[in-house]
Amino acid sequence: MATPRRIARILAAGALSAALLTGGGLATASAATSAATAATPTPSAAAGEITLKATPTEVKAGEKVTFTGRTKGLPIGTKVVLQHKNGSKWTTLHANTLIKQGSSFSFDNTFKNKGKEELRVMAGNWTSPSTTVIIR
Repeated sequence: MATPRRIARILAAGALSAALLTGGGLATASAATSAATAATPTPSAAAGEITLKATPTEVKAGEKVTFTGRTKGLPIGTKVVLQHKNGSKWTTLHANTLIKQGSSFSFDNTFKNKGKEELRVMAGNWTSPSTTVIIR
């Protein structure tokens, strides 16, 4: 004759077996969902952010434009380079600086060719939103 304790063990083992047999596919789907979620990039403190401001935004050819900005999540001493849009590609110009204490940067550049320049800065893998300077 089975004792109540033995009956409880048999029922628990049966329930566990049934769960494994019927829920095996569920566990696999759950694992796949977890893997897909882990592969999706999420914002984190390690993500970098850069702002950019050009002053003035309209100059005569040869006049100086000052570029300033702040960074978030990038180490001090990281190189910041100025880029302009050349057709559909971004080309790096010969204007650069390093991120200073306080996570800021500032540098000057002059433009010889008249027209509209779409500009941004890049530091490591991060880029700022673009800004436009008009050269007359």
